[in-house]
Amino acid sequence: MHEGHRKRMLERLGDAEHLQDHELLEILLFNAIPRKNTNPLAHELLTEFVSLDGLMRASFEELLNVDGIGTETAAYLRCISILCDRLKKNSESLPRLFNVRDFSGFLFERYASLQEEVVELFALDAQQHILSGKRFGVRASDRASLAPEEVNAFLASRRPAGLVVAHNHPKAPAAPSAADDKFTAQMQVVCSMNNIRLYDHIIVGTDGTYSYFLVGRMEEIRRAFDLNAIVGGKILRD
Repeated sequence: MHEGHRKRMLERLGDAEHLQDHELLEILLFNAIPRKNTNPLAHELLTEFVSLDGLMRASFEELLNVDGIGTETAAYLRCISILCDRLKKNSESLPRLFNVRDFSGFLFERYASLQEEVVELFALDAQQHILSGKRFGVRASDRASLAPEEVNAFLASRRPAGLVVAHNHPKAPAAPSAADDKFTAQMQVVCSMNNIRLYDHIIVGTDGTYSYFLVGRMEEIRRAFDLNAIVGGKILRD
């Protein structure tokens, strides 16, 4: 009976916004308590700590005081609470709104202690709010690059309206190389294919930052490597 109920509850995650707090907690406890009805315990936890927020603030010892909560379940809930706190801090560490000059300063501080080269993608909504970012290691030490599947996976999961690309030169000035220009053009093609606006590619170096947008090159690259314009122009010529 429990297996059928659990399967039905998991299927309801497809419409998770309509699940009540105790139902979400019940599903969460499936992993910690594999062979027991977790519904009563979910209700008990919300009664004890009033809300999900209260539960996430509960200490390990406070969780152990709840009937039905053992060491492993208490540790499981505490880990989730700690992860939520860290995610919140990471989210708050990103500027709320994209502004080239402010964001360049943010990146300069962000990369100051890095000794290795990285590339980061930042997802923006239509109002240029910064929704999230992801860091990628660079395989080639002499240039910024990302595998196409990495970019496609990021765009598919975040579904942004806009994108900002950033990378660092840990031991060199911020001036872009020919490889950086090529990478920017490649990213523009990918964004164009997905109807996403590439706002900027910002490079952080030992001497400061370089913004393709601020020097006027971003618009040139957008025009030159807009897939719709290229394909449309070819069709018209034919």
